[in-house]
Amino acid sequence: MRNGTDLYALDISRAAFVRACGGPCSEGCVTLARIGEDAWALGDSKRPNAQPLRFTTEELDAAGIDPSRFGLNV
Repeated sequence: MRNGTDLYALDISRAAFVRACGGPCSEGCVTLARIGEDAWALGDSKRPNAQPLRFTTEELDAAGIDPSRFGLNV
């Protein structure tokens, strides 16, 4: 992150995760939440107890994940 914050030190207990599906969401979807100015949490609705992975905006971009597909602004 720009300010050197550890992404996994950020509190995500109130994060609002949204889904982006390429098809029917009956089998589960990738979820994404903004957790800071330049920080994102990526989850899996099929595994709700699994800890979401965390990324910077630059890392999401490098992975080809576009927050606008989830209805989120960068």
